[in-house]
Amino acid sequence: MLFNSFDFLIFLPTVFILYWLVCNKNLKLQNLLIVVASYVFYGWWDWRFLILIAFTSFCSWGSGLLIENARIEIADQNKQKKRIKLITASNIVLNLAILGVFKYYDFFATEFAKLFGLTTDGILLNIILPVGISFYTFQALSYSIDVYREKIEPTKDIVAFFAYISFFPQLVAGPIERATNLLPQFQKQRQFNYDDATDGLRQMLWGFFKKIVIADNCAILVDEVFNNYTSHSGITLALAAVLFTFQIYGDFSGYSDIAIGCAKLFGIKLMRNFNVPYFSRDIAEFWRRWHISLTTWFRDYVYIPLGGSRVSKGKVIRNTFIIFLVSGLWHGANWTFIAWGRLSENIM
Repeated sequence: MLFNSFDFLIFLPTVFILYWLVCNKNLKLQNLLIVVASYVFYGWWDWRFLILIAFTSFCSWGSGLLIENARIEIADQNKQKKRIKLITASNIVLNLAILGVFKYYDFFATEFAKLFGLTTDGILLNIILPVGISFYTFQALSYSIDVYREKIEPTKDIVAFFAYISFFPQLVAGPIERATNLLPQFQKQRQFNYDDATDGLRQMLWGFFKKIVIADNCAILVDEVFNNYTSHSGITLALAAVLFTFQIYGDFSGYSDIAIGCAKLFGIKLMRNFNVPYFSRDIAEFWRRWHISLTTWFRDYVYIPLGGSRVSKGKVIRNTFIIFLVSGLWHGANWTFIAWGRLSENIM
């Protein structure tokens, strides 16, 4: 289901009314409604992928409980640490394996076949990429890692956890939330706040303006020029390139604004995802302002664990290379994204 669709125009008020007028006095009922609404929202596109997000959610929730049991039941510290590492690593590998199969398998299988002159007959899966799989997978990973680091207590409330993974405003395009921020919000009673709701509506309207008025109108010229670039002058191509920067920003940041504003309607605070990136003084600052939830995720869960910048120069270069490589791959299974990640590293 798209935000800028008639279906969502009916869906959102219906969920809002049920949430505050029917379920207002019962936290578990509120969370259950969020889960049901989120699964309807996600399954509107293809209900079969609900099995996948439910499986990811259940495994990550269960891994937290297994870690808690290990801490309680195993007295020997060495054995306890080994068990916890095994549980955490198993869940991380499982989540990344699912992501890898659905998003990257066909790409790497095709490239492998090309490299050795083989045919791809019978080796490709040809499966549809589930919308938002990268986003909810990273949220599941953040929970497992934060439980392992003891930054958050494992939750026994499966409904609240499923709501955390599948919360429909940010399910398919972020912001990518942390368990330490979003999960506790589903574990405490929420009360309707008029100021938050009106502020959320204003932010949604601003997001729709950026998406529909700016991005979609820029796309008309950009698509026409880029699809027929050989027949246009250099000035026209340059203008299309400039308009494309407005298109991609209006599209992505507009979606984030709609998601953040929509969440406020339900008493939920999501993190800021864009901070006027085109006013940055340099490329490094640009990446701190663009898709903040993703860049900070890679920083906290990949770059810093690798040693960050507090290691030798060689390792800093290695860490930076890894960050931009995985960032490029995260955006898509294509050599263009890998090259983009490599180019970004060189610019940095």
